Amino acid sequence: MAGQKKHKDDVLLRLRRIEGQVRGLQRLVEEDTYCIDILTQVSATTRALQSFALQMLDEHMATCVSDAVEQGGEEKELKLKEASNAIARLVRS
Repeated sequence: MAGQKKHKDDVLLRLRRIEGQVRGLQRLVEEDTYCIDILTQVSATTRALQSFALQMLDEHMATCVSDAVEQGGEEKELKLKEASNAIARLVRS
């Protein structure tokens, strides 16, 4: 159980860092920072969010989908479709 709490804390820390990046973007706009510098930070924030999303997807595949595949049946089909839809959304974004 303790490992799950640490993992959750790590995930929340990562999200707080991303939140800080977004606040930094707000500050850059407020300070009338050069557009290219803002775009550079947008790119970094986007990469951080994409990396986070891939981590979440990887964990979902390793836990929820894996468990459903072991169970088989309707649950397996549901989780595989759900994962496929999530991947499609990530690819489109």
